[in-house]
Amino acid sequence: MKLAINISLSLIVLSLCLWLVWPNPHDQQKLIDTLGSLSLAKFWPYLAGTVALLATTHFFRAWRWNNLLRPIGVDLPAGKLLAISSVGFMAILALPARLGELVRPALLRKKGHVSASAVLGTVAVERVVDGLIVSLLVFACCFALRHSPYAADWMMPMAYVSLGVFLAAILFLGLALRWPKATTRFFIRVSLLDRIAPRLAAKIEEKLQSLISGFLVLRDGANLVWFVAWSLLYWCANGMSMWVLARGVGLDLSVVGAFATMGIIAVGITLPNSPGLIGQFHYLTKLGLSLYVGTGVADSTGLAYAILLHGIQVVWYLGVGGLAMLTSHIRFSDLMQKDKAPNGAAEAA
Repeated sequence: MKLAINISLSLIVLSLCLWLVWPNPHDQQKLIDTLGSLSLAKFWPYLAGTVALLATTHFFRAWRWNNLLRPIGVDLPAGKLLAISSVGFMAILALPARLGELVRPALLRKKGHVSASAVLGTVAVERVVDGLIVSLLVFACCFALRHSPYAADWMMPMAYVSLGVFLAAILFLGLALRWPKATTRFFIRVSLLDRIAPRLAAKIEEKLQSLISGFLVLRDGANLVWFVAWSLLYWCANGMSMWVLARGVGLDLSVVGAFATMGIIAVGITLPNSPGLIGQFHYLTKLGLSLYVGTGVADSTGLAYAILLHGIQVVWYLGVGGLAMLTSHIRFSDLMQKDKAPNGAAEAA
């Protein structure tokens, strides 16, 4: 039932975003003209720069995970870390409703040593820290644009809501690590699950306790500092790749505008995502661009840019993930089996 609901939400998001992003006949012609005017001789240096920065982004994004895993007793060699991360990133892109987030924990769990739930806890920390970084970025950019001629009514409410959600998530992580039992029981009571479905509530509370063990990096100052540092490098490389590609298509977008657009995309795809982020990625890109180049340019040249950016990223992540699947580090039998946590409690992926 949960899977059916997630997939249904994902398909609804896909339909809505395709409807929102579909250009009118006038913008369709501008889109065709923009794509048709690209000269390979002039465009390839920008394309090469974008791919090089995307590769750098991919490395930083994968490498930082070890700093979350070490506090729970896992230290992966470089090859295995990059292989599992690459397959996980491919799954996040390809699968709807962020179901791909479960792939890395499932591939990494080891019977009697580390549970999928504990590894999933590290992924939760990763998502919350990323969300806080991009929310702070989006808030700062939107605040600076308050008096811009391109400022939109949705801009500041979105910035406040996004920042508030991720600050609340950071607070939950801290409380859960300091008082795990009290925090999980409070969550269960507020949700009323203990009254509606006591057996389900007990099972969820047990899962949350195991998940919280993945938050241990918050107590490990050295690994936490390194994780945040790698994360900042990851987002910087990602933002610069977007700016370089914008220059390649002739889009007059500042570096700040590229980073703000990246932040809006990152915040938007934390919601149930469409398969392959189709439509959703393009709409969010246009939304961010409209704050810096105006709606008219965003609907034409901006859409061409979004299509190219999305296409390059899809090819990259599917290609690198596909190659990683051929290595000895990936065993898909791990996705189907159950494992045991260190305390002997059964854990399902």
